[in-house]
Amino acid sequence: MVEDGRPLRRAAERFQVSPTAAQRWADRYRALGEAGMGDRSSRPHHTPRRTPTRTERRIIKVRLLRRWGPARIAHLLGLVPSTVHRVLTRYRPARLTHLDRATGHVIRSY
Repeated sequence: MVEDGRPLRRAAERFQVSPTAAQRWADRYRALGEAGMGDRSSRPHHTPRRTPTRTERRIIKVRLLRRWGPARIAHLLGLVPSTVHRVLTRYRPARLTHLDRATGHVIRSY
């Protein structure tokens, strides 16, 4: 479509994408040729606002020592509960319902 000089809006309709996406693809084709048309990862190259590793370790440490949920950990560390939950989800510690309350050992694993 780029080589034929067809309008990008028509190409966008044809491939059922937005004109912005069609423009991006056309620019990439002009710059890299056919090699630029391959699939690309949508994963970000970096995450500038990710929770620092030290904070993540503190969250996991409190979880293991005190066996608390995200809301209590968040209050103790001065964080938002959703951040604590996200960190716990990432590291996958055992669920509180699967732990022995006295010892903290896993009594059930599903």
